[in-house]
Amino acid sequence: MTTITDLYPSRGATEVTVPRKDPVVWGAPGTPGPIAAAELRGYEQDGFLAIDQLISDDEVAVYRRELERLIADPAIRTDERSIIEPRSQEIRSVFEVHKISEVFARLVRDERVVGRARQILGSDVYVHQSRINVKPGFGASGFYWHSDFETWHAEDGLPHMRAVSVSIALTENHDTNGGLMIMPGSHRTFLGCAGATPKDNYKKSLQMQDAGTPSDGALTTMAGEYGIRLFTGRAGSATWFDCNCMHGSGDNITPFPRSNVFLVFNSVDNAAVEPFAAPVRRPEFIGARDFTPVR
Repeated sequence: MTTITDLYPSRGATEVTVPRKDPVVWGAPGTPGPIAAAELRGYEQDGFLAIDQLISDDEVAVYRRELERLIADPAIRTDERSIIEPRSQEIRSVFEVHKISEVFARLVRDERVVGRARQILGSDVYVHQSRINVKPGFGASGFYWHSDFETWHAEDGLPHMRAVSVSIALTENHDTNGGLMIMPGSHRTFLGCAGATPKDNYKKSLQMQDAGTPSDGALTTMAGEYGIRLFTGRAGSATWFDCNCMHGSGDNITPFPRSNVFLVFNSVDNAAVEPFAAPVRRPEFIGARDFTPVR
């Protein structure tokens, strides 16, 4: 049995920082794709790429109708792939949405989407995770600061930083309704969090994070070094970001909803192995074990 070296230790007795050991852009320079060379350099430097309009207004309307259909379906509400907001008892997220809905499956296969993922990761890709996030006004909870890769490595077994996420806005992102925040450049440092991973940690972490949460001191240091960028934009805009970006979002206490579709693409050459710092794998609707390339 081949032993895979753990390049990014986490969930130990103490918090640790490790310089990134993987490329940010895996594709060869000059590889054709939807992303212009200057944009790709910006992504490599900052860890993200913001696009003013990835999909049209008409397409936004289609995806919003599908989102509303899904969250109104009683069968979806009782599905284990739906996460319920603790305070309002409304649906917060629906995972594996590209398998539940053919409408969102078509979005995954759209070359404007998957083509960018292939260009960044330099290979065919599969969907590691997909979900719709519903963030209605008047009290929807945020997502605390975290690196997705820390969780995907520790609990899902992704060996390398060869995954990319895209958040596509289905409502306008104001500077007040709980928008995405990223620390530019933070993707170059891995923060290994302290504390062992409880069994079935995902049941709690998808509502409120605990294991895999950086300390206040580490976040203060990183924010001082990298700063914080808040993403705003109209419905149809999108933000691509590296799997190791330190990011989060605040509560939405405004009347204005903030909903998005969130897709994670992983390289087929970075397929998940056993978790590096968790007693069991998370369910496949959160961390996929189907490595079939998107076509």
